[in-house]
Amino acid sequence: MNETYDYFNMELLRFTTAGSVDDGKSTLIGRLLYDSKSIYEDQYEAIRSSSEKRGEEYVNLALLTDGLRAEREQGITIDVAYRYFSTPRRKFIIADTPGHVQYTRNMVTGASTAQLAIILIDARKGVIEQTYRHAIIASILRMRHIVVCINKMDLVEYAEEIYEKIKADFEQFAAKLDIPDIMFIPISALNGDNVVDASTNMDWYSGPTLMTFLETVPLANDVNLTDSRFPVQYVIRPQQTEYHDYRGYAGRIASGVFRKGDAVKVLPSGHTSSIESIDVYEGELESAFAPMSVTITLKDEIDISRGDTIVRAEEAPNVSQDIQIMICWLNEKKLAVNGKYAIRHTSRDARCVVKSVQYKLNISTMEPIEDGSDIGMNDIGLVTIRTTQPLVFDSYHDNRITGCLILIDEATNTTVGAGMIV
Repeated sequence: MNETYDYFNMELLRFTTAGSVDDGKSTLIGRLLYDSKSIYEDQYEAIRSSSEKRGEEYVNLALLTDGLRAEREQGITIDVAYRYFSTPRRKFIIADTPGHVQYTRNMVTGASTAQLAIILIDARKGVIEQTYRHAIIASILRMRHIVVCINKMDLVEYAEEIYEKIKADFEQFAAKLDIPDIMFIPISALNGDNVVDASTNMDWYSGPTLMTFLETVPLANDVNLTDSRFPVQYVIRPQQTEYHDYRGYAGRIASGVFRKGDAVKVLPSGHTSSIESIDVYEGELESAFAPMSVTITLKDEIDISRGDTIVRAEEAPNVSQDIQIMICWLNEKKLAVNGKYAIRHTSRDARCVVKSVQYKLNISTMEPIEDGSDIGMNDIGLVTIRTTQPLVFDSYHDNRITGCLILIDEATNTTVGAGMIV
């Protein structure tokens, strides 16, 4: 019973993999799962049998994540594949994302909720354009931790000088980006060197293995505990004699800390009150913090509904209908200036019109293309939208939860754009 309790209370790390085609992303994840004993025997036998049928001389661990038939036929990753596993120290959710340029949108999808990115580099090729592109996207998406895995070291005879050259090249480029924490690890995903177990072939490397780093990377500072934001998802009215006057506002704390008695403001209406109680299933709390799911009651009766945001009175965010966003376009149909879209931001649904396109971003250099009003699939650009209702938001730089939104095509109900508020 204690083991179950510990599992549900273990810290969770979400991470994504990125790299060019054939850099070994899927093989690395397969190796992580296999060496950490996170796959079942029948799963291993299935990929062993599949590898034999394909005429491969080794067990192709990449088949654990490349589940689509087209992926197996071409030997590439096309869609985002999620895998879940745990060790005694931490739980993990992995997003295996494609390396092709035309699947940039899939990398953005996989990385949008991740706290850490693994960028793979083929030791034979060194830093290439796709490496720059993935590092830039990781920076745009405010990834605080980057692990640069220099893979296929077995194919360069585990040469230290090659590792050092690639490390220096990446550091020179990364100096232009906003990435607080970068770790370099030389690995061979195929053979397992420095993935879970330390390599005997690279005595010159004294740092942690990839698994050790994933288990120990500090995550406490990744949550914004300064700006208190509570998007209301549901209003609870039990309509029972025992709780006749109970009116609670349920949701997940996006950021910050709330305490019983705190003076709060409800946005966008601007009404003020103070916290009467903070309730969870187990009972009442004196305080709660992100990312806890709680029910808050207030001392005053205020008209509050889904989509409103409760904030501490002295920590007010932005409230506006005119918003600038850095958008990644996910749809084959191009973004339309003056086009109307549905919008979802935290728990609020609204509609918007695209007023203008400032520029399109050159994802290889981070340089703006001023005449880039033509934003198509996989493009990233800066646009201005006007919403039908005021949104309560922070910049994505300060708060990933209240600083992001999605655009939806109302005709097809398809998510067409992922936006980061500037």
